[in-house]
Amino acid sequence: MTGFGRGEHATSALIARVELSSINRKQAEVIVQMPRIYNELEADIRKLALEKISRGRLTINIQLEPATDASSELKIDTNKVLALQAEIQRLNDLPDAGLELKLTPADILRLPDILTTDDNTADLVTAKEAIIPALKAGLVSFMEMRASEGSHLKQDTLDRLSELESEAKQIETHSPSVLKKHRENLHKRLKESGLEIDLADDRILKEVGLFAEKCDISEEITRLDSHFTKFRDYLDSDQPAGRSLDFLCQELNREFNTIGSKANDAQLAQHVVNAKTQLEKIREQIQNVE
Repeated sequence: MTGFGRGEHATSALIARVELSSINRKQAEVIVQMPRIYNELEADIRKLALEKISRGRLTINIQLEPATDASSELKIDTNKVLALQAEIQRLNDLPDAGLELKLTPADILRLPDILTTDDNTADLVTAKEAIIPALKAGLVSFMEMRASEGSHLKQDTLDRLSELESEAKQIETHSPSVLKKHRENLHKRLKESGLEIDLADDRILKEVGLFAEKCDISEEITRLDSHFTKFRDYLDSDQPAGRSLDFLCQELNREFNTIGSKANDAQLAQHVVNAKTQLEKIREQIQNVE
């Protein structure tokens, strides 16, 4: 979701410069910064931006300046100056106030929007002719940067996903030995106890069967394989997939947690820890994906 872009366009009257920058955000948000006299153009600007993004906080800064052949006569808003002078006089006239306030040039210049020029009061049509092409150019630059960053992010995520798949495969391979080890330990304990119990006794077989059912992770492995496939499909899609990838990360974490709770084996538990470490790194990266 993060990115930066610039665009510029000049007409016979105005030069528009647009800068775009975005940061992570769950929803799409567009903030437009430009002279207030052109606020009526904000809806068109937001519409163009939202055609390109579905998540992230995008800030669009628009600056306008007169073209070299445009007039730029400086003007002071006389009405604002007179209103300020009248207010100062009202304060001076307050009984028992003893005020002798005076209006200074510095006071005038501090008034908001006190200075205007012919160029920054251009009509909306003239301003739009400069702003929209500059915005479109900036969006192209912005999207190219995001695509470049996204390609690196995709490769890093694929590498970590391969690590997850490797850990899952090792878990699947090692899993049958857990039951075998439990059966051997049970037989060993019975033998060491000196009890004369037939190892084919139904009670022993039932105990082994219950343990086998408790530590069976075949369903979790199957779901992990399905999630891995879907994860790659989302990464290869040209549609926004950040939310879907984040959800899949939660599901992957759920499956590894279940395997960990069923593990009852140090080696298998270590594979789960390794997998969750890689998964957490993937989740951190996915937070930046639209």
